[in-house]
Amino acid sequence: MYFITKMAIGLVLGFAITMVLLKFLPGERILMGHDRGRKFAQGSAANIGKPTGVGFYFMLVFLVVSSALCFVYNPVTSDKGFFESGNVVSGLGFGLLATLAAMVTGWLDDRSKDAWNEYIKGALDFIVSLIGGFICVHFFGTRIFIAITGTYIDLNPIVFYVLAVILFVVSINATNATDGIDGLSGTLSILAVLTTFLMGFMSLSFFDLNPVLLVVVFVPTLIAYLIFNFNPSKMLMGDAGSRGLGFFIAFFLIYCRIPLLYFIVGLPFLCDGGISIVKITVGRLTKKKIILFKNITTPLHDELRKNRMFSVKKVWVTLVLAAAAIDFLYVLVASLLRAFGVVG
Repeated sequence: MYFITKMAIGLVLGFAITMVLLKFLPGERILMGHDRGRKFAQGSAANIGKPTGVGFYFMLVFLVVSSALCFVYNPVTSDKGFFESGNVVSGLGFGLLATLAAMVTGWLDDRSKDAWNEYIKGALDFIVSLIGGFICVHFFGTRIFIAITGTYIDLNPIVFYVLAVILFVVSINATNATDGIDGLSGTLSILAVLTTFLMGFMSLSFFDLNPVLLVVVFVPTLIAYLIFNFNPSKMLMGDAGSRGLGFFIAFFLIYCRIPLLYFIVGLPFLCDGGISIVKITVGRLTKKKIILFKNITTPLHDELRKNRMFSVKKVWVTLVLAAAAIDFLYVLVASLLRAFGVVG
């Protein structure tokens, strides 16, 4: 009963506080930037002047409320020291702090008069990813579960660390690149976190109840934001939101011990925004001698808007339904495999 009460408190506070903050945007002139438009982005002119960086508000609500539920009313009971390897509760705390750092780097860019150089943003992403990788290796160990089967493998710590850093970098940037259509990035993030939680629970890959508290705060907080961000949007999450969300998605996958699931829950991000990153990176490294996806405008949502003449709402419906179908089919197959005793 006590835990259910905590869940209810987290759900209500996450939604209510976010709604109030986004309704009134306290400190907007000091805290918020305004959208400058994006070069070559289809339909970006419609967003010029809108408050951007409101991810600062909803990410802060999520981090504060979830931390309060996980720590203030559930103090660390591990016999291990707070910094000692294997202390999962401490690892969660440091992971949430690293998520805050990822959000802050994006927020500082959002509120600056001139957009930061991409190399600066890339360097900051890399630094927080290095920190995130260390937190995961030190506190959670290197065992990973295969979500669909529930089996596990133990990786070499160096290999695990390198792969974790790559996952953080990819997730941050793919989520950021997806944030170009009203409501899209926030909705895909909810689907990713919910599917991760379901598969983590199904494979019994996590050993405490904190993931439940994280989810019951995360989802209503994002829903509150989406009320203001669905087309036609009144405000934008900015890099504060997309970079914070991207980092947390990667962290939550590793926290639940199923990082390989990103190939499923992250597939919509990779297909939409990831191909844009690959295209730009390869083009720059080869000085435009090699141009991938020549006949496709990237990100994919720009291809649908510009060349396929989809409306913003139709793009959102198309990509979200595709993501939901992928996640649903994966969970369904995993459930059937367990039900018939094929795995687990």
